[in-house]
This record gives sequence, C-alpha cells and structure tokens, in this order.
Amino acid sequence: MLHYSAPPVVGGVEQVMQEHARLFAQDGHAVTVIAGKGALDLDGVRLVLHAPLDSSSPEILAVKKKLDQGLIPSSFLKIKDDLLAYIREKAADADVLIAHNICSLHKNLPLTAALYEFVQEEGAPPLVAWHHDLAWTNNQYRKELKNEWPWDLLKKPWHERKQAHVAVSAMRQGEISQLFGIPKSRIAVIPSGMDWVRFLSLGEQAARIVRQFNLLNAEPLFLLPARITRRKNIELAIRLIALMKKDFPAAALLVTGPPGPHNPNNRSYFGELLALRDELDLGGGSQGKPGQPRVIFLAEHSENFLPDDVIADLFRFSDALLFPSSQEGFGIPILEAGLTGLLIFCSDIPPFRETAGKQAVFFDYRARPDEIAEKIIKVIKKDTRIALKSHVKRNFTWENVFDNKIMPLIQQLI
Repeated sequence: MLHYSAPPVVGGVEQVMQEHARLFAQDGHAVTVIAGKGALDLDGVRLVLHAPLDSSSPEILAVKKKLDQGLIPSSFLKIKDDLLAYIREKAADADVLIAHNICSLHKNLPLTAALYEFVQEEGAPPLVAWHHDLAWTNNQYRKELKNEWPWDLLKKPWHERKQAHVAVSAMRQGEISQLFGIPKSRIAVIPSGMDWVRFLSLGEQAARIVRQFNLLNAEPLFLLPARITRRKNIELAIRLIALMKKDFPAAALLVTGPPGPHNPNNRSYFGELLALRDELDLGGGSQGKPGQPRVIFLAEHSENFLPDDVIADLFRFSDALLFPSSQEGFGIPILEAGLTGLLIFCSDIPPFRETAGKQAVFFDYRARPDEIAEKIIKVIKKDTRIALKSHVKRNFTWENVFDNKIMPLIQQLI
C-alpha cells in the first residue's frame, strides 16, 4: 500500500489504509505500507518510510509551489527518478500495489509521475488506484492544474490491463468515468467502512459472539436475554422467527441464558426448544447441509451466565428485544432495552406495562403466533432505524466491505 503518510497522521485516507492493512493481515496476507511519515503499528504489517513520499516534506512543498504556478522546477525529474527507483525496489515483489489518491491528486506530482512510469514496466505488479479525491473535478484546485504533463496524469487511465480503479462512492465513480473517459463498469465502488466493535464499545466476548454466529448479517436481530425456563415462553419466540422468514429471511433470535438452575425440568424444556428449532429449520441447515442459524442458544456453547457488561454489549448491537414471557415479577430487560434505544416487542402482562408504559409493542402471548408475527412485521417495516442499522451492518462494516468488495477485486487481479 502506498500513500503520502500513514497513521497516526490524522486523515480519512490514513484511517482507511490502516483498516485495509489490518484486514489483509488478519486474512493471512503479507502487508507492507510505504509512506513518507507515520508510525503504524499493526501485527503482520510492515511500515517502510521514505521522506520524499510525504506531500508535506520540504522538498516536495518547494516543488509543488512552482507547479502551482504552472512551472516545472529543475529538481522535478531528479526527485521523480529517485522515487521511481525507490518504488521499484520496495514494490518489486508485491502481488498487488494499492495506491491511495496518488493517481488522482496533485499533492506530490513527482511521486505520481514515478508511479506512472513504474506501472508501465514489464513485471510491475497490478496497480489498484484508490480514488478518494480528484484534483481535476475540484474547483478549489483548478487554478493549480495545467493541461499537460505531469498534471494530465491525474485525469487519464494509466494501463488498461494492469490498473484497476476504485471509487469510494457512486458519485466519485461517475466523476472518474467522465474525467478518464472510461465506462463505469471499469470502476469498482468500494465504500469506507465502520469499526463496529470500537464504535459500539463492544468487549472481546460480545464481538466474538457476533462473529461466531455471523450476526452482522442478521436482519433484524432479536435479543432474548433470559434463562431457559418455561415461563419465558421461548417456544413462541422461535415460532415467530419462523413466521417472519418470508418477509425477513435473515431474521435471527439470540437467546443468551442457560437453563434455569433451580428446576431439573428446565433441561428437558431446553431439549424441546432445540427440537422445535430443528423442526422449523432454524438451526443452521437442513438435510446435513451447513447454513446460517436463525435461532441461536448460547447455552449450546457454554453453560455459564454472560457477565452484565457482555449483555449490555449485545443490547447495543441488537435491533429489537423480543420478550414473550407468560409471567414475570418485574422485567429488567425492558428497562435495559429502553436505555439502549431498542424497539421492544413483549407480552402484554402487568409488569411489562408498568415498566414500558406506552413505549413497547405489546402482544397477547396466548394469541395465534401468525397474528403476533404480522403485528411485529408491520412495525419493523415502518421503522427506518432498524432498516438503516441493518443496512449499515450489512454494507458498511469493515469485515463485510473486505469480504464482499475488496477481496473479490484483488482476486481478479492476481
């Protein structure tokens, strides 16, 4: 990966490059980041620094000052040739070279010109031109550009066979297509992502649960934070998930607690729930074929209670609370859902009325499951918060961006 600077230098491009480096390394690839300055410290990532790559180095700033006046200084070619030799040395054995902004921004034109010449050489690795910003479409920069070399390198494709283009948005894709005179089909749109673990302040255990059961792709994710006892009426929650499959094929239910410890019959109840889950084909596959589980009991994987902080993490991650108890003395999960802003679907019993007031979607737990499911479906379809949250988790978390966008592009090149 090649850029002017690397973290901890603060910038959107630097942050994106750091996430890319982390994801590639976690996926087992050898990653080298080549930059002018920075102190990136990631397992499996090698940082190589060379001051003339930095757009803010004194010699590059002096060159840019002349270039912005429409003049090519005498030092330009020497700096360009030195950078070409450096890139040739450091990137010669790369399978892919990813350059951020260098092919479309004029912050270090000697580097742009050097990279252009390197791409033309026999044996050079394929280049991914990652376009975050475009000099030629930004009115702020127009007075600093000329319709000749080296400025024109920023508005044309460099190599039809050995260069792939990435735009960070559909808007950028359209701009690149028009500016470079190439079809949009040659420009992949790969958005930036979110570090959902850090943003939601999730601990290691909660993040592991999300990854283990592929909950990033649950849409929506219902949380049932309760021990497995008959009064929790968990069989109704399972039937509701089955009835929602047509409208929400990726809907999932996460039941967090183990069987209640004070009644031996809770073990047999757990067995009944597992049998019902399999009967309704919600266990992650049919006829021996693996698949995505739609009803997940953490008790299948551990008999321990989850710590309170992990439960709180799962509340922040989930989309809705589904709490179909036939009887309760109080109902703390209702309060927890309220504090974390979750949509609440719960049985219409006095303790829940007392704690949730008018802020929950109540149902008669004795009603027909299809009637309850229809009520839940209507509410979810109207709730733009759940739709947006699912959209972000599915399309804009770094893991999904990497798996669904970045790696398919890289695999086409190597």
